[in-house]
Amino acid sequence: MTVVVPLLPDLQQQLQAPSTTVSWTLTAGLLSGAVSIPLLSRLGDMYGRRTTSLVALGLLVAGSTLSAMAGTLPLLIVGRVLQGTAAPLLPLAMGLVRQVVPGHRLPGAIGVLSATIGVGSGGGMILAGVLDGNHRAVFWALAGLAVLSFVLVAAVVRETPARGSGRPDLAGAVLVAVWLICLLLAISKGAAWGWTSPLTLSLFAVAVAVAAVWVATARRTASPLIEIPMLLHRGTVGATVASFLLGFALFASITTVSAVAQGALGASVLQVGIYLLPTTVLMLVVSVLAGPLMRRFTASALVAGGSVLVTAAALWLAVSRSSGVDLYGAATLLGLGIGLGYAALGTMAVEHVEPAKTAAAGGVNALVRVVGSSVAGAVGAAVLSSGGAGWTFGVAAGAALLAALFAAVHGNLSRKELA
Repeated sequence: MTVVVPLLPDLQQQLQAPSTTVSWTLTAGLLSGAVSIPLLSRLGDMYGRRTTSLVALGLLVAGSTLSAMAGTLPLLIVGRVLQGTAAPLLPLAMGLVRQVVPGHRLPGAIGVLSATIGVGSGGGMILAGVLDGNHRAVFWALAGLAVLSFVLVAAVVRETPARGSGRPDLAGAVLVAVWLICLLLAISKGAAWGWTSPLTLSLFAVAVAVAAVWVATARRTASPLIEIPMLLHRGTVGATVASFLLGFALFASITTVSAVAQGALGASVLQVGIYLLPTTVLMLVVSVLAGPLMRRFTASALVAGGSVLVTAAALWLAVSRSSGVDLYGAATLLGLGIGLGYAALGTMAVEHVEPAKTAAAGGVNALVRVVGSSVAGAVGAAVLSSGGAGWTFGVAAGAALLAALFAAVHGNLSRKELA
């Protein structure tokens, strides 16, 4: 998902397109992931998570290959859409792990899986740097990694799936895609078109109308794409909101760090990856420690603490970003915060729901995290082009602070209910 972040300035020059348009190479993949997470998770319940994971990896191979061969922006965006369909691999993996990991080790296992999103986010940028910003080489490398993953899953992963009944909610997938595309297109292009222009206002209106239709139909569908009540479930709403806001804060921060490093500091693509190396390494380290930490502290407390660290990192960069010391220091705080928050979010999302709803709660949590990331891509590009990096980091800090507040309040309310 993040491998294109340090490539955006070069892609803008090569494809002769404005930044708000080129940013859709990031947004398109995230948007595709937002739709495919609930859809493929449902297919995993019906036809087996291993089989569905292999399909997702096959689409990742196809998307990476197409992106490597693309010579135009529309074709590159199509490739990124296909790549985004691999986003359900996390909830599918969680479902597989639940079948084989003992209950007392499950929180730690889920924590490590959740944290791999953060590790991959930083690793994508490092890969782009190691390959010297050559976007064709980057996508060929991703295709190779996807093939390797396909072979490993086919050879190693086994399951005894419980076949689900019903059919996938394809209409719901279309409705979700339409309102998200309209919303994100209006946000990303609003500054260029004018926030009160008929086109921008029309897109916002269509997004609201289609979202309302989707909610109404989802409530009447036997097996909806997303269980609307789960979005507002009192046991999960804190994790849902925190996931959205932390996903937003992470992607808004790393995309803006890339722009600042390459623009103000003259960094190469490899240097951008090195600046964000502390984030990647600390996400991995913290994820390994997540299990013991969650035996001593509540998941909501860890999410709140991680969000506070992310807030501090974004505020640091909002105030000072004139040297490599600033970027390294903020990246360190960001890695600690996201590693801690992401590792605990999976547990926070499912710990207060009945066992039968565990998969639905985990899927919603993964979905809103990706939606938050995709919104960050559009909002970040719009704010950066109109207000500058300081404002973008300020918005990221505000999102992370709200995530901390929601997690803390949710944890407090849950403790009172249990008491």
